[in-house]
Amino acid sequence: MPSEGVELSPDGNILTNDEVIRLATLFVKSGVTKIRLTGGEPTVRKDIEELIGVHDLRSMDTLDPFKFELITRRRGHDAVLKALDVALSSSLHSIKLNVVVIKGLNDSEIVDFVEMTKDDALSVRFIEFMPFTGNKWDSKKMVPSVELLKRLSIHYPNLYRASDELNDTARSWKIPDYAGSFGFISSMSDHFCSSCNRLRITADGQIKVCLFDAKEVSLRDEMRKGASDEELLHIIGNAVSDKKEKHAGMEDIDVVKNRPMILIGDNWNTGQPHLAMERRFLKPTVSTRLLTPHTPTPTPRTILAASLHTIPTLTHLDCEGRASMVNIADKQPTKRIATASGRIYIPPVAYELVTSSYPILDTSEPTSDEEKARKKARKKGDALTVAQLAAIMGAKKTSDLIPLCHPLPLTQVAVTLNPANSKMESGAVRYYISCEATVATEGKTGVEMEALTAVSVGLLTVWDMLKAVAGREMEIGEIKVTRKSGGRSGDFVRDIID
Repeated sequence: MPSEGVELSPDGNILTNDEVIRLATLFVKSGVTKIRLTGGEPTVRKDIEELIGVHDLRSMDTLDPFKFELITRRRGHDAVLKALDVALSSSLHSIKLNVVVIKGLNDSEIVDFVEMTKDDALSVRFIEFMPFTGNKWDSKKMVPSVELLKRLSIHYPNLYRASDELNDTARSWKIPDYAGSFGFISSMSDHFCSSCNRLRITADGQIKVCLFDAKEVSLRDEMRKGASDEELLHIIGNAVSDKKEKHAGMEDIDVVKNRPMILIGDNWNTGQPHLAMERRFLKPTVSTRLLTPHTPTPTPRTILAASLHTIPTLTHLDCEGRASMVNIADKQPTKRIATASGRIYIPPVAYELVTSSYPILDTSEPTSDEEKARKKARKKGDALTVAQLAAIMGAKKTSDLIPLCHPLPLTQVAVTLNPANSKMESGAVRYYISCEATVATEGKTGVEMEALTAVSVGLLTVWDMLKAVAGREMEIGEIKVTRKSGGRSGDFVRDIID
C-alpha cells in the first residue's frame, strides 16, 4: 500500500458478477484452463460463493507485529496468523504463503518462514522486491533469490530441489522430513518471461498481458458499449499479440504509469480482485463442446464440471498440434504405484546361455561360429543382472528420455527378470524372458511411464547382451501396464491371460 493510500473505486467501476462470468467463458473458449479470482475484495462480496471456492491463503511479509504495521499501515498481525492456522486445519487443498523479501526489513526472517513448513503442508514462496508505483522501490533493497538460497543452504545443508510444474513462476525446494516446501519467484534477477502464460484482468476490467507493462485495454468499457463476444475476443487477441518478449530490466520498468500492486490485485499481494488466467491451449473441439448455443451461461464451477464430459483429446498437444506438457499444479501429492510387464522371445541357444551357469575360467579356443558367439555373449556377464540394473536406471531417467514426462521423486523401483517357456498349439516350445517392474512415488502424477520405461530398457538390455547368438531371432513384445493404484482415476488391474 502506498503511504498516501489509493483512491477507492466506485462500485460502478468494478466488474459485475455477470461480467466476470462472461469474460471467464470467453477465455475458456480460447483455451484457458485455470482461472483465479484473487485479492481481498472478493471475500466481502455477499454472493462470492456463486463465483469461486476459496482454495488458498496468500501474502504475509513478516512475522514481527511491529514490522507488520509498518508494512501494511494497519493492525491485524494476530488476526492474520489465526486465519492461517484456521486454513491449515481446514480442508483447503493448497495453502501458499507469499513473502516479498526486502533487504534490511524482513530478509532476516527467511529461516523463521521456512520453519513454518516443518509440521504443516504449507508452501512458502519468497518473492523478489519488484518496482511498482508508490512502493519506493530501490535495487539496493532487492535480495536476489540466489542469495536467499545460499543463506538457507547453510542452515539446511540437506535441502533439495523439488519438481515444478510447467509454466510455474516459483522454483521449489524441500527439506527432508518437512511437511511443506519453500520456493523463490525471481522476477527481477532471473525472469521467467519465456515460459509465462498468464493474463490479468483487473477489478475494473482492464486486461494486462504483463505485470510490469503499464499498457492496459478496458474490456469493461467494451462490454458496456455492447461489444459482441467475437469483438471482445478480437480485442483480447490484439492485446496478447502486443505482449513483449520479456519485460524491461528492473532499472527501466515504468513505475510512473503502471498501477501500484494493490490496484493490480495479483496473486503476489492483496488488494482489489482480478482474474489471473493461464492458457493451456485446449483442443478446439473441447471449446466448441463447452460453449454450444444450448448451454446455459456457465459459472467457473460449471465450466469445470462440463470439461469432465468433453470428447477425448490428446492432452499433450495444444490446439495447433504442438507438444504441450500437462499441468498438474492443482493436484495433491499421493502415494502412487504402477506395475508393467513385457517379454523378449529368444531361441533355445540364448535360453541355454541365460539359464546355465557360466564357466569360472574358459581358456579353450572356440571351434565353430556358434561357440565363438557363445563365448562373446558370456564375456558381457550375467545378462539378467545387467538388465535388472539397466531397468532400474531407466525408470529413474524416464523424464530425461520422454520429453513431456514430469520428473518424479521415486521411492521404489523393483525389477525382476525370469526365463520361462511355453508350449504352443503346434507342440513347439517357445522360450522367453519376462520382465516385471513395479515403481512407486509420493507425487502429483502416476508412475506408469516409469514402469513401462523400466521394462522396455530391461528387455532391450537383454537383447543387447544376447545379440551375438540370437540377434536375428529375438522379438520384444507384450509390454503393458498390469496394475496401478493412486490418483484420481482410481486403481486398475489388468486381466492377463498367458
